[in-house]
Amino acid sequence: MNRVLVLGNGPTAHHFADRLRQHGHEGPLTLLGTEPGATHHQAFLDALLAPADLQLPPPPGLDVRTDTRVVAIDRAQRRVRALVGEAETVFPYDTLVLALEARPLLPRLPGIAAPDGRLGPGVVVPRTAADRERISGESAVVLGGGPQAVEIASALAARGTRTTLVCERPHPLEERLGETCAAWLAERLERAGVTVLGGRTAVRRTPGRLHLDDGTVLPADTLVLCPSVVPDLELAVAARLLTDSGIVVDAQLRSSDPHVHAIGPGVEHEGRATEGPAAALEQADTLARILTGRGGTYRAAPPVLRLRIRAADVCHIGTPADFDGPDTRLVTLTDPKERRYARLALRGERVVGAVLFGLPGAIAPIVRSHRLSQQLPYDLVGLLLGWPPRSASDAAEPEARSLVCLCNSVTETALRQAWQAGARTVPALATATRVTTGCGGCGERVRELCAAWAPGRHTELKDAA
Repeated sequence: MNRVLVLGNGPTAHHFADRLRQHGHEGPLTLLGTEPGATHHQAFLDALLAPADLQLPPPPGLDVRTDTRVVAIDRAQRRVRALVGEAETVFPYDTLVLALEARPLLPRLPGIAAPDGRLGPGVVVPRTAADRERISGESAVVLGGGPQAVEIASALAARGTRTTLVCERPHPLEERLGETCAAWLAERLERAGVTVLGGRTAVRRTPGRLHLDDGTVLPADTLVLCPSVVPDLELAVAARLLTDSGIVVDAQLRSSDPHVHAIGPGVEHEGRATEGPAAALEQADTLARILTGRGGTYRAAPPVLRLRIRAADVCHIGTPADFDGPDTRLVTLTDPKERRYARLALRGERVVGAVLFGLPGAIAPIVRSHRLSQQLPYDLVGLLLGWPPRSASDAAEPEARSLVCLCNSVTETALRQAWQAGARTVPALATATRVTTGCGGCGERVRELCAAWAPGRHTELKDAA
């Protein structure tokens, strides 16, 4: 009997537990989490875009221990020591899975924290849906230039909050998108109601105000910090597991101890750290198959970013290294008048990296071609250039089979079946299929499907199915 113990109680840990049960594991399965209460599967951004209470039920037979602080990992005895309340408890294991979330690296900004180290009133580091309740007042400043900062600033402005985005680079996301696209992104954000201040640095916060290095004082009833994150390696280092930028794992997601596996943002595989929730969920699914004897190995895919904003359609695939190399061919399209841009990095006619701006119809097929390592069809290039689309008879697959949630492999067909079985809201569909509980990028599409399948159109859809 394989006793599986998981350190972590976030979405990655729950996804792993769910998949482990689905793949046939019947032994003891325990999750240890430091946070009190149920796990929130709705991220902060989802809560801003479409508030819902997504506290999904755990898989059957899962023992979840909350408000538990792990003290040490005893690899020799295969047990974990933890404090539950004031009492020390020992949890034995045959297989230990580290699914620890990353922690934010807060800036050294005077005025954001109280003397006890806790964030002051009006200062938010966004994580789960519960943090949304800390957003208050008429004005907000979002500090950061990464994807999370851009998405949150856009969502706050859309709900009527006077929002300013402050970033140290001249434009947000400039290191990923390049100067041209980043400037266009800032322009579109301004049109959507976000004041973008690039090339600025915050120097201190006072109640209701944020002071910048050029003397500007911004009204900020709420200050949203979007800092970089670092993996939580304290337990792994203390247990003398091999670490670098994360816990080093092999293709079986094993650490330097064969009885200890690791998944999530604290993992390093083949010299690359895990980036993004989608990659963490893929690791969880792979490890569940491995531990249940279904085989498989983990091979990290280059990260894919699609901004969840209404102001512009923006997608970035791969890393800066994917755009270099003697065997890499770059294909670039620039249309300043229509604000359309594409830069594709190709190797052997396969997409290894891409930047897409203002080309919504091209994003899905290029991402799919990249993920499947397929040769780039000529019609995708035609799509970038604005050529007429191919006829409907040449479609690659029926719409009903299209993948809606990449993280949990949920198709439109599966969602329609859940809808017909009685799951008529986004939270109900999430409970039935786990859709939207990964990176959350499919949330808008699921809401569109719910609207399309609403009473009055349901009979038509049911007949068509």
